[in-house]
Amino acid sequence: MEKETVDNTPLLSPTKEKTPSSSSSSSSSSSFLVSATKSVIKYLICIIFIGWAGFIFLEPEESVNELMSKWINLTRGNPLGTAGSIFMLYSAPILIIAFLAIAYLLVSGEDHIPEKKSTKYPSFRLWTFPVIIKGPFGVVSATELIGIVLFSAYVIFAIYNYTMRALASPSHHHLDRRIFMLEILGLRFGGIGLMCMAFLFLPVSRGSVLLRYIDIPFEHATRYHVWLGHLTMALFTIHGLLYCVAWAMDGRLVEELIQWKDIGVANLPGVIALIAGLFMWVTSLPGVRTWNFELFFYTHQLYIIFVVFLALHVGDFVFTMAAGGIFLFILDRFLRFCQSRRTVKVVSSRCLPCGTVELVLSKPPNLRYNALSFIFLQIRELSWLQWHPFSVSSSPLDGKNHLAVLIKVLGKWTENLRDRITDADEPKDLSVKTITASVEGPYGHEVPYHLMYENLILVAGGIGLSPFLAILSDVLHRAREGKPCRPRNILVVWAVKKSNELPLLSSIDMESICPSFSDKVNINVDIYVTRESDPPLEEGHVYKPIKSSMCPMPSDFGMSVLVGTGDNFWSGLYVISSTVGFVILLVLLYIFYINPYGVYKWWYKGLLFVICMVASVVIFGGFVVALWHFCEQRSSVKEKSNDSVKGDHKIEQNGFMAHKSSIQDSSVAKSIVTRYGSRPNFKEIFESMSENWGHVDVGVLVCGPPTLQESVANEIRAHSMIRQRHYPIFHFHSHSFDL
Repeated sequence: MEKETVDNTPLLSPTKEKTPSSSSSSSSSSSFLVSATKSVIKYLICIIFIGWAGFIFLEPEESVNELMSKWINLTRGNPLGTAGSIFMLYSAPILIIAFLAIAYLLVSGEDHIPEKKSTKYPSFRLWTFPVIIKGPFGVVSATELIGIVLFSAYVIFAIYNYTMRALASPSHHHLDRRIFMLEILGLRFGGIGLMCMAFLFLPVSRGSVLLRYIDIPFEHATRYHVWLGHLTMALFTIHGLLYCVAWAMDGRLVEELIQWKDIGVANLPGVIALIAGLFMWVTSLPGVRTWNFELFFYTHQLYIIFVVFLALHVGDFVFTMAAGGIFLFILDRFLRFCQSRRTVKVVSSRCLPCGTVELVLSKPPNLRYNALSFIFLQIRELSWLQWHPFSVSSSPLDGKNHLAVLIKVLGKWTENLRDRITDADEPKDLSVKTITASVEGPYGHEVPYHLMYENLILVAGGIGLSPFLAILSDVLHRAREGKPCRPRNILVVWAVKKSNELPLLSSIDMESICPSFSDKVNINVDIYVTRESDPPLEEGHVYKPIKSSMCPMPSDFGMSVLVGTGDNFWSGLYVISSTVGFVILLVLLYIFYINPYGVYKWWYKGLLFVICMVASVVIFGGFVVALWHFCEQRSSVKEKSNDSVKGDHKIEQNGFMAHKSSIQDSSVAKSIVTRYGSRPNFKEIFESMSENWGHVDVGVLVCGPPTLQESVANEIRAHSMIRQRHYPIFHFHSHSFDL
């Protein structure tokens, strides 16, 4: 049985499209200078990265290893000695790339709108073409597959080269040679693991300037951290096992395990680091993590033990091989700590019949985000330790002083949040209504890529509709205000289990945002209610929020702007000052302490190296953060003064809530088709859109469970293999994450 309402509005042609350049009044010479500067920075970054990655890849070759030895002998006169020489080879390049990325973001400016392609013909893109659909890696694009192949090739190449070199070494007594082979291979596996660890911490730096530069959001980058984590721990585990077998064969296993050398590798710290790593690895396996997420979360804090004892294990000059990525992670972690100290008042809250909670959070006007962003949220009345990620459901154009999220009740934490909100209206004491939150973020795509397509298909499963509400609001606001906006045809495919989830659509009123929007953008919504064969008896009933709570908008309790994705100047200054401070502290440490006093203990110098990393971030970076916070406070006071004169808070709040009426009361209802007892047939959907839209690029954004992503990706891949020349090219984008 089906209930259908079909919109006969003709598809709009993009004849009135405005590009970012049309709204810019800058001279052509200035634009050329900016473009040329960005190109130069890009080329420099590419050259440095290719050289750095190429060196790491080829380092197992004996000829490259000899060149490295010559470099160390040539540069050993630097204040840091051998540690300085190795630092310049392995860690300095990634830090220089970070500096150049900061320069690129500063030149690009705050608002990143995708540039229009020079060609009018659609084309395949490696990043958006799904190659592998099912398997341990999930949906893998062509670009990601290339990365997997390169990393696998490096590991195989390194193991092969090290094994051949070990076999070619002078022969020993039969037993001694076996022990020698095990130890030398154990050493090499540890070295390969250390090279993988140089990349391990880069994807989990949420506000990392590197992720922002290449526009890989944190929720996507965590996949790469998971892949690298499995590979790194497998290599380190083999490293430890090979040594244990060799020592057991030689009858000195216990003696070696508890050994703590002053000169050379200290074994006991390595054992402690490996045990900590194994705890993290085992509890991060999918089955264990699903069974008890909190066990995974808390054991993952052992990364501190892992890193510190790794430095004690290998000493300063070996640790410098992986120090660059770890230092960038420390930078991000300290900034997150500073931002999360701020308490954020909840402006409004409400519950929908389907068990979904909407929170509207106060934010400062200068904290930027886009429709693809997400935040980490902590509710202090529920737990001081738990942080949960949520996609934003509001557009930055909805209002400059707020941000909204939709939260589906799925566990104990979300149940407690819903209960607190539904009980908020009972007492007369307004103080009981207060919900104190802390926020980290916003994080997400640097570029709002939904604006780069004239044709969009938004595929959502359940609460996965949340980010698409933000996208729809963003597009409609831009259409109304005449801002750069490319989308002209949007199809929303939304699958829900039961009809009581339909009130999620009440989170946006399209006609209120952009009256007569159908003259500017064609939006159709196909809803599939999979577990109900017939519509509810109260057909046409408009769901209302069952509970809501409102409080005045507190401008002095907004989110902190201390985030890596925030102001480019301050976040860049924070990274640069901390890095320069780190180098200064290291040089001073070696000149005035290590060298004059003849400090020779490897483990002790490794510990001092880690202390310098942390101290530089706290001292030098902390000073910049304090200035940043001071400037934010002054800006907030000034903004509050201006708003008190203009009454902007009241206007914005009323305007925001006006958009939160039922979508079924709006004329947009004619573009909604609701089907009961069926699931989306993506083959039919894509074939239909191919006939309607023709030879164009189509962005397909998916937010939902893995099975939904796999179904869409599989159909895109199949369509791409047999597509006709006049059909569209579908580009797969996943907006789902599992943190």
